[in-house]
Amino acid sequence: MSEQKPINPWNYKPWWCQPWSILLTGVTLISGSWLLFKIIWLTVLVAIPLLAWMGFFLLVWPQLMIGSGVLESDQNPEV
Repeated sequence: MSEQKPINPWNYKPWWCQPWSILLTGVTLISGSWLLFKIIWLTVLVAIPLLAWMGFFLLVWPQLMIGSGVLESDQNPEV
């Protein structure tokens, strides 16, 4: 019997679309907005879409990929 490893959708993404790069980009842009302008409402305006983007790609997208079964068919090709 072969042991099934858990499916990791991040194995199918390039280096620039990994969790660490998404977090680093979001934190850098939000922090940069604050450091550059020091205006809270502008930083919040920048943060809202960035946090939505980060939340989608870090929390929602992996679950959608695992649930869709697309990665399972890629992991177990029919011979």
